[in-house]
Amino acid sequence: MKPRDPVALRHPGMVRFFGAVMARDMARGFHAVRLARPGLPDLPEGRPVIVCATHPSWWDPAFCIVLHARLFPDREGYAPMKAAMLERYGFFRRIGLFGLEDGPRGAARFLSTSQALLADPDRVLWVTPQGRFVDPRERPLGLRPGVAHLLARMPEAVALPLALEYPFWSEKRPEALAAFGTPLDAREGGTPAAWSERLEAALTGTADRLAALSQARDPSAFENLLAGKRGVGGVYGTWQRLKALARGERHAPDHMAERP
Repeated sequence: MKPRDPVALRHPGMVRFFGAVMARDMARGFHAVRLARPGLPDLPEGRPVIVCATHPSWWDPAFCIVLHARLFPDREGYAPMKAAMLERYGFFRRIGLFGLEDGPRGAARFLSTSQALLADPDRVLWVTPQGRFVDPRERPLGLRPGVAHLLARMPEAVALPLALEYPFWSEKRPEALAAFGTPLDAREGGTPAAWSERLEAALTGTADRLAALSQARDPSAFENLLAGKRGVGGVYGTWQRLKALARGERHAPDHMAERP
């Protein structure tokens, strides 16, 4: 076994355990975890997928783990992580993460590792091409070139744009929102520069769509993946329950009624 082979180090039991932990943490931290309708787009069979996500928050890896567990249960998932962080938290190697270093050597290693992983069509690679935390409204997105070079080298792959946001609506806890864009087929070819432009445009369009849905605050535009904490809790939440009980009414902890 190669000491840093992400396929050999990945452990399915650890993947399931950590997926359950991340789902629990997101349910505790958010009012709801939502995916914009119509959800996951149709993807061609027998093709590896590269999910290209925006990177607004510390919560992004947890959200991607939850999305993978629910949307790609029959595929192996992998993702790069800063090498220094991976050295500190080595157990992440057991769930499919591999080291990502800065500089030309690190870029070459990212490409070679990703190509080897995606040689199996049943795998999904999750990446954040911005390479840093970026406000979801910032434009341009400022994508780094690594994923564009990967797409230029892997015509069998499909790139799937994914936008993430964590807005506060009408509740104490924020919403976790996700939206997929239209898949990009690497068989269409192109140079890394051309792919960089296409990916920037596709991910920007997906982020703009999610921003509009976020501002509209319409829960019916989303599918609920996880029901999180409801109501404000504490003294005020207890007072609300007591008032409802005294009136013989059903207590509704949410400020905003959810539409079907």
